[in-house]
Amino acid sequence: MTAIQVTHEQAPQRLRVLRRSDPLLFISALGLVACSLVTLRTATAGSGSYYVERQGIYAAAGLLVALLLSRIDYTRLRQFKYVFYGLMIVTNLIVLGMPAVQGGHRWIPLPGFQVQPSEFGKILLILSLSAFAVDRSQRVHERSTTARIMLLGLIPALLVIVQPDIGTSIVYAAVAFVTLFILGTSWKHLLALVLLALAAIAIVLVGAPALGVHVLSPYQVQRLTGFLHPSQNPQSATWNIHQSLIAVGSGGKLGRGSIGATQTRLGYLPAPSTDFVFSALGETYGFVGGAVVLSLYALLIWRGLRVVALSKNLYGSLIAGTIVAMFMVQVFVNVGMTIGIMPITGIPLPLVSYGGSSVIVTLIAVGLLESIHIQARIAADSKSRSLVS
Repeated sequence: MTAIQVTHEQAPQRLRVLRRSDPLLFISALGLVACSLVTLRTATAGSGSYYVERQGIYAAAGLLVALLLSRIDYTRLRQFKYVFYGLMIVTNLIVLGMPAVQGGHRWIPLPGFQVQPSEFGKILLILSLSAFAVDRSQRVHERSTTARIMLLGLIPALLVIVQPDIGTSIVYAAVAFVTLFILGTSWKHLLALVLLALAAIAIVLVGAPALGVHVLSPYQVQRLTGFLHPSQNPQSATWNIHQSLIAVGSGGKLGRGSIGATQTRLGYLPAPSTDFVFSALGETYGFVGGAVVLSLYALLIWRGLRVVALSKNLYGSLIAGTIVAMFMVQVFVNVGMTIGIMPITGIPLPLVSYGGSSVIVTLIAVGLLESIHIQARIAADSKSRSLVS
């Protein structure tokens, strides 16, 4: 067979894959990346184009990986569940031995890039935990199943807390909980887990300190509880929230523009390129800018939920459902902390906050959603052909 014949045969196959994909998934992701680049241009104006260029490189790399993943049958990944889970545990242990950066052990330095294992651990946990859940799907109503899956999610979450990274540990716990929910776990078991979580929070924040045992450091407690009283002591404990509220409020309907965004441009707003990038967006582009970004997230989540419903098997539904849950938790917590309704936990805003690991991991998740969508369409087409014949 000649090279020309191979090319002619491959072309229709590529077109079929393209038709079976969900273009709105990639459009929403690309739109968020574009919003990120525009916002970072203002938020990091003092650093020239460094952050914008690197964010663009991270996004390009993530899109390439996402496109490759979309062409792979995701069901093949199930057999690597032990590899994925072990890799997640090992990398989150290795990072604890790395030199501290900004008071935390979160990054593994590589030439030209710093890897954040806790971010990549999100996808590794989703892939492995979904596979473990499928293996236990026939025993879903047993308490041992609930305990095992939740424990598999909490072990890496505890490793991430030590780094310290409370925000990502919340995502890990949410992934485990949503896995149980999609699997069909008893409502009694789910309610018991919620009550246990509330009891643990009460013990850590109230009970243990009353007995002289401090599980969290004082600054962590302030960040977790400061949103309850944002106007109290704005010069120290609630400084971040106070400045964020000023930035978002001053944006008005259309924003103050890159020159008029003084909270961001003059350095009053903390971490305007990462944790509080939505505040910078709100001050610069106002309500309209924030509405555009939230609309893109709504589109991304809607298409993700559609993939959950279309998936050809339970493994795909679990992966898609937990990916959507990961997006929802990160968006809700990050945007919520910028407007003072959620504690400051350091969760990045997907595809908008600056950061190579976060951007690449989010785009990998989008690629997995596309793979599940494409495989569902292939299965549906095969079923239709078999019925016709």
